[in-house]
Amino acid sequence: MTARKLPDLLYSETERDLSAALAGLLADRAGPADIIARTERPDTYDAALWHTVAAEIGIAGLLIPEALGGAGASCRELAAAAEQFGAAIAPIPYLGSAAVATAVLLSAARSAVQTDDSPVAGSAYSAGGAGDEGGFGSASSGPAAAVRAAQLRAAARTPNGDAGAGTRNTAVSPAAALLRQLADGSLTAVLAVDVGLAPGAPLPGAVRVASRGDAAGTVKLRGAVGAVADALPASALLVPAEGVPGALYLVEATAPGVHRTPLVSLDMTRQLCQISFDDAQARVVAIGAAAEAALSAGLAAGAAILAAEQLGLAQRCLDMTVAYAKDRRQFARQIGSFQAIKHRLADLWTTIALARAASRYAAACLADDDPDAPVAVALAKSACCDAAVLAAQECVQLHGGIGFTWEHPAHLYLKRAKAASVAFGTPGAHRAALAGLVDLPAPGA
Repeated sequence: MTARKLPDLLYSETERDLSAALAGLLADRAGPADIIARTERPDTYDAALWHTVAAEIGIAGLLIPEALGGAGASCRELAAAAEQFGAAIAPIPYLGSAAVATAVLLSAARSAVQTDDSPVAGSAYSAGGAGDEGGFGSASSGPAAAVRAAQLRAAARTPNGDAGAGTRNTAVSPAAALLRQLADGSLTAVLAVDVGLAPGAPLPGAVRVASRGDAAGTVKLRGAVGAVADALPASALLVPAEGVPGALYLVEATAPGVHRTPLVSLDMTRQLCQISFDDAQARVVAIGAAAEAALSAGLAAGAAILAAEQLGLAQRCLDMTVAYAKDRRQFARQIGSFQAIKHRLADLWTTIALARAASRYAAACLADDDPDAPVAVALAKSACCDAAVLAAQECVQLHGGIGFTWEHPAHLYLKRAKAASVAFGTPGAHRAALAGLVDLPAPGA
């Protein structure tokens, strides 16, 4: 029996370079004063910063295969980027679009390749070899193989994705077409589910198919989703809807019958909104088991990347507090020299170090399609959320009076940490799921 190879949890050179580039950009474009001012405006998201991050740096296409215009990278690189976004509390929709929606569409495209009667079967996206899954398997979680990528890029340039002799002249799957637009930053998408929906949840039934649409192959949707993150700047909505069977649909955010209502959110740097559908026209992306698999992939990616964001937030709070403890003086001494302060900061450093290991392991498991991924994601989300909330609370407390003022950014970190702790499942929900995954009985059971 071959021993299982454990993932390397250290940051690669690529991850370090990406982090450094983002840190410089965010320091210049998303300073605390800028973010505080933005939270008081009607439009709390920074569209210009998102365009730079998505299109120019390429964050939007990190998970997308090279054949579709993406970087062909993995969750490891996206998690490294998320740490920087968490450290800056960046008001951009990278989580909803570059992580969750992208993971949903990658899963849907992979399912389309594997289904003989799907629109994409037999086209360019099934040109890979056995076990290749049309370039959406390993390519979605690591650099695409050069030969496969070249084949797919060449096929993508031909009408309808026709790869040449022996293949059918069929349409590209909706998911694959959307991934191309996501990769170049021209499209921002979001999965229209409640922000608190945790990995493993069934397909939501808040939205249902009401009737056939006006155009061929479309339907009309009715219903409402209460609190969706990153939906306000999105131009495309991926909507799970109840039907026979349930399915995942694509709806244009500005289409007739779609209404987005901004909500006053605890964390206005990631503002929530309510979305209602009143006979909104929709196009199917995935059906039945494929839709459920796509939802599961999106929620897992969201939880893991959000855990990395929380890790970056916690580290920034610790760094800010240590710097303040070195500068602030009481009784002619730096407050950092007091034993009580030392112990609290040391305990916080230990908590963050443990959370970092959990976050890195979760990203590595998703990148390698490791069967241990559900366990790793549950552990990372619970550990990193606890660490972020503790770090933000300590940041406020140890900054003393200034930490409670509106002008100091400590409140932004506390609000983001608290709000993110309930997104994609609370720490308690993930610990309960973890106990079930590892068959750990409850006390007294």
